[in-house]
This record gives sequence, structure tokens and C-alpha cells, in this order.
Amino acid sequence: MNKEISKIKLGNETSSGRLKLLCVIVNREKAEFYIDLVSGFEVNLQAAMLARGTANTEMLNLLGLDGNEKAVILGVIREDRTEAALDALKSKFETIKNGKGIAFTVPLTSTIGVAVYRFLANNRGGSQWNTATK
Repeated sequence: MNKEISKIKLGNETSSGRLKLLCVIVNREKAEFYIDLVSGFEVNLQAAMLARGTANTEMLNLLGLDGNEKAVILGVIREDRTEAALDALKSKFETIKNGKGIAFTVPLTSTIGVAVYRFLANNRGGSQWNTATK
């Protein structure tokens, strides 16, 4: 498989063709805040799941974490927005009370269909959806 991803012309814009899966793990009561924060980085698709950590109280105290009731937020983000999103998350993790968390990305190597790619990359310019015509 060719390692170099060519630029794809979509609508009026050109995209690098690279997407990443953004994973954010935070305290459950802060999940909605972080979902809203991540949305500001053109993340069109997010899924939030409730989770429970397995660390004991001693380990939680050692890591400076509160409780083990967590939320895992997954979203698809364009590569060019990744650094800004991770920087914003890091800043919030350090400044919000009980707002600590973990965030990382995983590269996505392919998507099925141009329409799906356009949606995930927040680049729907020039596409026409099925509309009723007379």
C-alpha cells in the first residue's frame, strides 16, 4: 500500500486525506463539557460511552485521579486540527477542577465512500444530497 496519501479535491477545497480517531477519557460528570469542547474542532462524529476504571484507591491517589467512574469519548478529527485540539484538552485537564483526563489520537488509514469521508472531514462543499424535485 502506498504510504503517501495524495491530496483529494472535494468541492471547493483540497483535503490532505488524513483523519484520526480522537480518544478522550474523563470523569463522567465532565463528559458533556469535553464533548462540547471537542465539537469546536470540527469533529462531526462523536460517541460517548460510560466506563469504570479498574485502579484501586491507592493507585488513583498516586495518579491524582478522582474516582473510577469515567466517560470515554471517541471522535473523528482531521489531522490538521489534531494539535490544536490536544493542546486545548491538555489546558483544560490542568485548569478545571475535577477535569483531569487522558487524550490521544490513532490514525485512520481508510474510509469507505467519498460522502462518508466528506462528512468525517467536515468538508461537504459541492456535494448534493437527495432532495425532492418537482
